[in-house]
Amino acid sequence: MRNRTLRVAIVALVASSAVAAAKPTVHQVGAGLYAYISDNDASANSTFLIGRDGILVVDTGLNAAEGTKLLAAIREITRLPIKFIINTHYHPDHQGGNIVVAAGAVVITTDFTWDRTLALMQSPEMKGFQFRPADLTFQKQITVHLDPYPVQVYFPGKAHTSGDAVVYFPKQRVLSAGDLFLNRSCPAMDKGSAATWIQALDRVLQLPLAHVVPGHFELGSKADLQRFRNYLSDLFQQVRIMRQRGETLDQVRQNIHTEKYADFRQFSKYQATFADNAAVIYEQLQAH
Repeated sequence: MRNRTLRVAIVALVASSAVAAAKPTVHQVGAGLYAYISDNDASANSTFLIGRDGILVVDTGLNAAEGTKLLAAIREITRLPIKFIINTHYHPDHQGGNIVVAAGAVVITTDFTWDRTLALMQSPEMKGFQFRPADLTFQKQITVHLDPYPVQVYFPGKAHTSGDAVVYFPKQRVLSAGDLFLNRSCPAMDKGSAATWIQALDRVLQLPLAHVVPGHFELGSKADLQRFRNYLSDLFQQVRIMRQRGETLDQVRQNIHTEKYADFRQFSKYQATFADNAAVIYEQLQAH
């Protein structure tokens, strides 16, 4: 079986032809802060903060075309230089636009994301894809000061991947969550940890939150984030109980109950149906 991590990393490239008919939307979510909601489900959302002398951007989309769309949306508001880019994780749909947006900027991410990005750059399956890896990395947390705003960036523990970063804007009470949160959607699960993912969301939910920018799909609220957390927790508990009863992986996939989340999107091509999520949790429990 092909390595799941690489499949998750490249699947956005495979799916990039499936572009929604809508246009990207930009929402002002606080002082100087904007959520860019992509019109392409295969490309990540972005967040950008306009300071006194420059701009900070969280995630840049799938490729040069998506990065160009993001940059055009920013330029409709300001001509200030982009000083910082933060990539929430290594998947191409979140950093492929760096080659357009990050010219002259300092790119920041976790040590793990930097390492995995370098590995992807050597992968034959990424041939022809252009990367702009990080200039500055961190292990636990870092604060970026974009006058007059502080930006808190930290690694919450293994979750969607083994090196996610989440970005909190305390003055605006806004979280840019990367793929730790997809609004009304089953998430793709890389080699992270569903157990610590739930714990990470519990900690985030203790923050004052006016808005939450998900990795994909529409702008979210704290209630949306809570419901996503509840989905992960409900599924985790179901799988754990079935595994303790000795049920097989096939039985677990068939016997989960997710009726209360019937409005969630499911993308089989992203290895992200309810059953796929249950299978990953089962495998993680088996490994411990």
